Parts: sequence; structure tokens; C-alpha cells
Amino acid sequence: MTRSIAIWLATSAFAALAAFAGPACAQAQPQPQAQPQPQPQTTAQRLFGDVNPKLAQLTDDVLFGDVWARPGLSPRDRSLVTVAALVAMNRPDQLRSHLQRARDNGVTDQELVEAITHLAFYAGWPSGVTASTVAKEVFQANPPAKPASR
Repeated sequence: MTRSIAIWLATSAFAALAAFAGPACAQAQPQPQAQPQPQPQTTAQRLFGDVNPKLAQLTDDVLFGDVWARPGLSPRDRSLVTVAALVAMNRPDQLRSHLQRARDNGVTDQELVEAITHLAFYAGWPSGVTASTVAKEVFQANPPAKPASR
């Protein structure tokens, strides 16, 4: 008897639900699955991801996702250290993007020029000259915003 009551309750509940939903339930069309939007490519993916996807992934996840996010140094300080290393190693291709990143992280053009001048004496004159020409390109391509006049 208990089993028949349970069956009656289940079928009654289903019938009530079907009656409540009415014809709309019967005519319901399956909704198309939303296609995930492609994520914008990172700089690493754009520059060399097609040739070396693992290095691009490590660049994104480990270098910028972990090392640059560590709390021990501010992004501004990390930028100064990175620019100094790239100037000292005479790496103009990477220096371009890191000079702009340094500017985005609050390092002024004057501070970057001063760092390059200082490094010329420790890293070598050719490294300082190369870094200066790269800085000139970066500064001209993206002039700093002028303060709003009052």
C-alpha cells in the first residue's frame, strides 16, 4: 500500500508539473549552446606562439602570471630591474616592450634615460647607445599623455 501511495504521489506531481508548464513545455526548442568567445592573444602568443606554443604558455603563466605578480617588488621596480638587465645584455628586441611596460608601470621617460646613462658605464657604451636609440623609438611612437590644462 505504501508503494502505491508513493507511485500515485510521483505521477500526480509529474502531471501537475506538466499541466502547469502547459503547451510551452511541449513546444520548447533546445537552446543553442553559446559559443565561448575566443580569448585575445597575448603578446607572447602573437609573437611566437605558433612556432613555440610551450614557451608562449610559460611566458604567460609563469613569467607574467607568477614572477611579475609576486609581492616582493612593485611592478615599477620589476620594470626598472628588467630594463636594466635588457640594457646590460644588449637585448633591443625585448627592451622595446619592456620600456613601454616600465612607462605603463609609472617609470618616467627621464628615469629610463637616467638608468640607461648610468648603465652605459657598467654594461658598456655600445649597450647604452643601443638602448638610447630604442628608447627614442619607443618614446616617439607613444608620447606621454599631456596633463590636462586647468
